[in-house]
Amino acid sequence: MYVPRVNWILCGNPVSKPGKKGLARVIAATGYSVAGLKAAFKHETAFRQELALLLMLVPLALWLGDNGVERALLIGSLLLVLIVELVNSAIEAVVDRFGGELHALSGRAKDIASAAVFIALINVFVVWLLVMTG
Repeated sequence: MYVPRVNWILCGNPVSKPGKKGLARVIAATGYSVAGLKAAFKHETAFRQELALLLMLVPLALWLGDNGVERALLIGSLLLVLIVELVNSAIEAVVDRFGGELHALSGRAKDIASAAVFIALINVFVVWLLVMTG
């Protein structure tokens, strides 16, 4: 589908939304983020499981890591799983909302998002293995 370019000088930035600015926007965005975390915790079993894994492994990472870089790698790999799981859950929610009927693209989107979580989990394994054996 062709979408013509918009002259930003004449029309303004079509991406920007009217509303809060500055600190008020940051505070509002923080509220939206907290609401998203609460929704993920309430509705997504995988998110709760991965959060439990993170809560168990962060103290271990702090104890096992020999320096700040190792601790950051160990904890960062765990946080990445949560980040990717949140994106996966968002994609699944949108597909489920707008894709009531079975469609190959809906299934592909959900499978690809799930694969991203799987790769993030492999990343945890690889990072922890390399840090612990290196």
